[in-house]
Amino acid sequence: MMAEVGAHLSSNAAPEQPSIFEALAQESLMEAVKPALRHAVKVLAESNPSRYGFLWRCFDELYLLLDVLLQNHFLSHCSASFSENFYGLKRVSGHRRGQLGLSSMSHWRSLLLLCLVPYLRAKLDSLLARHRDEEDFSIRLGQSRWQRMYRAAVAAYPYVSSAWQALVFCQQLLFVFGVAKSHSPLLWLARVRLARLSAQDIRDMELSWESEQGPVGESLMHRTWHLVSQATRGLAMSLSTTLSLGVFFLQFLEWWYSSDNQSTMKTLTALPSPPPPVHLQPPNQSAAESELYLQTCPLCRRLRTNATVLSTSGFVFCYRCVYAYVKTHHRCPVTGYPSELQQLVKIYSPES
Repeated sequence: MMAEVGAHLSSNAAPEQPSIFEALAQESLMEAVKPALRHAVKVLAESNPSRYGFLWRCFDELYLLLDVLLQNHFLSHCSASFSENFYGLKRVSGHRRGQLGLSSMSHWRSLLLLCLVPYLRAKLDSLLARHRDEEDFSIRLGQSRWQRMYRAAVAAYPYVSSAWQALVFCQQLLFVFGVAKSHSPLLWLARVRLARLSAQDIRDMELSWESEQGPVGESLMHRTWHLVSQATRGLAMSLSTTLSLGVFFLQFLEWWYSSDNQSTMKTLTALPSPPPPVHLQPPNQSAAESELYLQTCPLCRRLRTNATVLSTSGFVFCYRCVYAYVKTHHRCPVTGYPSELQQLVKIYSPES
């Protein structure tokens, strides 16, 4: 009896309307792509910081550009995002009654909500993490009006995020019981809903692709626009094919680089810590000078205060010196390894 009720809830009344499981599965697909690409860029940046470090520092902006190209291609040719098309879904405007193709307004609203909202959310999460670090380490910002507004906005963000999650859950619950036509408030804001692709939709997409391969006008402008559109389409198709082939591999990467698995691997492959870089110490020093040098901050060249180690390299600095440097440059001052504020570890001596 319970299985029949569950099947009824997941199937919905309209045959073309997807189930809640299909809708949530297509959302989780793109959520798995970004962490995998981020880790690949991080490995590349750590292998050669001087050449590829900018990829790590500008990852969010580069991913936004990639996402815009990919989603715009699929919205234009498949009336769906990449993940929705992967699961055989399409976006339908209210006035088109299930036909393939979005209006110009629905297209741009969908593109804006698909790409810009995740980017802004990632930036807000980064600001929130930075604010928590500043609070944990008792770093007080200036008391200007802008700084007070910044602190108030960051403090209010967790409550706004919780309210948004509650709204999304309510929308999904209404979608399950057939009250709402879309499972996400973002789809409601875009004035579209999801539907399953039909055989006629697939034939229409194939005919549209074949017609676009035909000859274009003889004018130079038409030829130039045709070449640009073909290059953009080829890039988007290459990206979509690559993502489609690697989508199942992403689940393996997500497990492999999970915190639980990494802690197990570190335990199994743990090696002794390497000796300190003796060559950095000036030669011909007395014992007292050597001891003083070992307690000197590499940045300010003075006796360290509030000693803090950067876990990516192992060097010890004054906390305020290394905090300001890593916050600005996102790398180790000595080795150049990509670093973040979360990798600062304060050292507490027995005397403190």
